[in-house]
Amino acid sequence: MRIALIITTYNRPEALEAVLDAYSCQIDPSFEILIADDGSSRSTKDLIDHYKERFSFGLQHVWHEDRGFRAAAIRNRASLLTEADYLIFTDGDCIPDIHFVSSHRALAKANRFVAGNRILLSKSFTEQVLSQSLKLHLWSYRHWLHARFKGDINRLLPMLRIDGLSRLRDLQPMRWQGVKTCNLAIWRKDFLAVNGFDESYEGWGMEDSDLVIRLLRQGCRHRSARFMACLFHLWHEENDRSSLAQNQARLSKLLSEQGIKALRGLDQYL
Repeated sequence: MRIALIITTYNRPEALEAVLDAYSCQIDPSFEILIADDGSSRSTKDLIDHYKERFSFGLQHVWHEDRGFRAAAIRNRASLLTEADYLIFTDGDCIPDIHFVSSHRALAKANRFVAGNRILLSKSFTEQVLSQSLKLHLWSYRHWLHARFKGDINRLLPMLRIDGLSRLRDLQPMRWQGVKTCNLAIWRKDFLAVNGFDESYEGWGMEDSDLVIRLLRQGCRHRSARFMACLFHLWHEENDRSSLAQNQARLSKLLSEQGIKALRGLDQYL
């Protein structure tokens, strides 16, 4: 099974550097990375070019002009540049533990999308991580217990690795609420079948829910990656939510209908 990670970023090269460092240490090195760049400046390109020389696996930089938050569009474009069987969507400020790719590989199952969760870092701890280049993906439980005690992270439980929960992982097959594209794995054929992300969603919010609802209608089912595929989410200021009400209205319309394919999706590039 060929895996491609599609990592969204926008003008935060110091966070992306920490993320790429962690992917260079994965215990499963059989994957490629596509950086879905939502219009960053030259510094992000320079960073990626530097890592291309270091990585043994494929690393592509997919960029479009900065015209506001258009994560759906750049993820779609990136997805068309890989022949991988399995797509893992995540963000350029989410640091994986060293088992992240291997866990998603183990959890992959036909007709399932796999949704994981994250641990949130405080503002001060994020600044410390980036300024001191702390290797969070190599930390022990003792380090994390201390971080939780100090209030540097919001919780510990997602960090626990528990194998053998196959039946429990499939207990909520129709759940779409709470699924986020910072930690979401999908078979490429299923992503193509629903025409990818709907680029009608511009500005922050709801494009991930829209995708998951359409995947469910296509016949895919929800599988949980809790207690296996963990991410550490660096603090950032809240995104501009001026488009949220409009996007929520668009999602409500989708829920009242039976649409499966994105209205503005992958087919515009094919």
